[in-house]
Amino acid sequence: MLIGELARQAGTSARTLRYYEAQGLVRPRRCANGYRDYDDTELRVVGEIRSLLAVGFGLEDIRPFVTCLRAGNPSGDICPDSISVLRRKLAEVDAGLARLAGVREQLRCQLDRARADRRRR
Repeated sequence: MLIGELARQAGTSARTLRYYEAQGLVRPRRCANGYRDYDDTELRVVGEIRSLLAVGFGLEDIRPFVTCLRAGNPSGDICPDSISVLRRKLAEVDAGLARLAGVREQLRCQLDRARADRRRR
């Protein structure tokens, strides 16, 4: 399929696909006329890229998932390098949640103090 068709099926733009190609994540074949030609594997790869970007992964974090898919696996998250990235990302999310819980508690305490001060007046 040509780039426009892949973009339509993947729900993205041709410009984005060219960017993914420049980053080494998408690998089209070239037709005799120089047009990019994509197969269904590239559609799966673009789907994986988009779903991982949607949950906050960066392109460098996505590389092991793409490699895993290209190795013929049914999913990009079953290879050791992908699992390692998932563990690291989960730890980052857990740390962020802990930090936010601390901020929440601080704000709650400030609000409680403000309410108590207001009642005393």
